[in-house]
Amino acid sequence: MQSLIEHFAQSDYTIFMHIFDDLDHQLISLLREDGRAPYSKIAAVLGISRATVQTRIDRLLESGAVLGFTLRVRQDYDDRAIRAIMMIEVSGRNTTKVIKYLRGLPELYALHTTNGGWDLVAEIRANSLSDFDRILREVRDVDGVSNSETSILLSTV
Repeated sequence: MQSLIEHFAQSDYTIFMHIFDDLDHQLISLLREDGRAPYSKIAAVLGISRATVQTRIDRLLESGAVLGFTLRVRQDYDDRAIRAIMMIEVSGRNTTKVIKYLRGLPELYALHTTNGGWDLVAEIRANSLSDFDRILREVRDVDGVSNSETSILLSTV
């Protein structure tokens, strides 16, 4: 018979949740500004050693608290990019399953839980209308998604 620890080790469940301290928040803030900043530069800004930066980043990644690093493009740089906000209603107790699936879609730039009439809000970025159409269909076809409403973002004011 399998022990409880072995069961969790073989599943997708995270047993322990990372608890952020002030240094973690400062580190994440710097990485949000420049995800490619050298560890030595981050260490100098934070007043800690390069090894501490490396250890902290490794721990954040291993715990799943930080999912990875991404490239941010100025919104006005690529006017061909289609940006939208999609409100999503989830039926029953499927929210965790739906979130897990949606987090794997690269066109979903961000995914938020919310209160009110909608369960989730997704920020979508697509390179073309056909990609945009495909991602809308893909989200709407997810088992557990019962309704959605999408608004294309035309300009930032």
